[in-house]
Amino acid sequence: MKVTINDVAKLAGVSMKTVSRVINKEPSVRKKTFDIVMDAVKELNYQPNLAARNLAGTSSFTVGLVYDNPNAYYVIDMQNGVLSRCKEEGYELVIHPCSYTDSQMEEEFITMIKRSRLAGLVLTPPLSEHSKITNLLDELKIHYVRVLSGRPTDDDQDTCIYVNDYKAAYEITTHLLKHGHTNIGFICGDKEHKSTSERLEGYKAALVDFDTPLNAAFLYDGKYSFESGVEGAKALLKDNNELAITAILGGNDEVAAGALFASRLMGIQIPEQLSITGFEDSPFSRQTWPKLTTAHQANDVISQHAARLLFTKTRGARNQDKEIITSFTPSIVIRESSGPKQ
Repeated sequence: MKVTINDVAKLAGVSMKTVSRVINKEPSVRKKTFDIVMDAVKELNYQPNLAARNLAGTSSFTVGLVYDNPNAYYVIDMQNGVLSRCKEEGYELVIHPCSYTDSQMEEEFITMIKRSRLAGLVLTPPLSEHSKITNLLDELKIHYVRVLSGRPTDDDQDTCIYVNDYKAAYEITTHLLKHGHTNIGFICGDKEHKSTSERLEGYKAALVDFDTPLNAAFLYDGKYSFESGVEGAKALLKDNNELAITAILGGNDEVAAGALFASRLMGIQIPEQLSITGFEDSPFSRQTWPKLTTAHQANDVISQHAARLLFTKTRGARNQDKEIITSFTPSIVIRESSGPKQ
């Protein structure tokens, strides 16, 4: 027999209205009452009907994750992180791909929000970096949290989760410089992603701190793709008979994997003749040979915190007394693709 809200109320010794308030995560419920009801929910394995909850009143129990990113690994990690928080808070998740270059993007957002009756949105790059989207959401009075590449500012602490790509790129470049590499190529990602400029600036800052001149010929404007890494490595190394460039920093792991592939086709030994590093610690970094030195970016954890921040804005999540981290710095993972300059 299906467990009902009345069964939960009887076991907990409270009214059905109180059970409803607990299930709906209303912050006014006392912690003792909340714990008693949730113990009854768990004991009876009660499953609230989310669709009925959405139809029953003005409150929505659905949030959205919007992305425009060709990296499937990134999207899956972000999805899993947000989904894990949704399950804990009793929300449904709508996942929606959206092209920031689409001329109908604003209309698409409006349609999606109305059709799904969204309580809020988690925005990922590059959509999260465009003011026309946030301005639209402000006009619609829709709660949102943005995942951004950058460093925290006081103004955006309540709406942003920052990823400090600048510092991580600085540390990767420093790793190469400390191994004696001074001619370090950089294959950039898509220009529309702020992570591209942040990682490039971190690379440049490390060169300055090690009194190493920046050579514009060592920079390649690419995209976040394997093919771009192949093309970038060929362009940087084609006239490099004496291997003037002894290291390449890829804008992400796909780029670095492409650069490694192209380099080996050119007969260059990794890392004996050329060190290569990536960024993000995606499966690409572990599927190459040798495995890539990279910067670990915990996208599932980042998206969990983004969802927690969103729930404090939409429904007053009960975990709001716990610290919500709003800034993450990817950590350097040293593997076999980088080594001392020979």
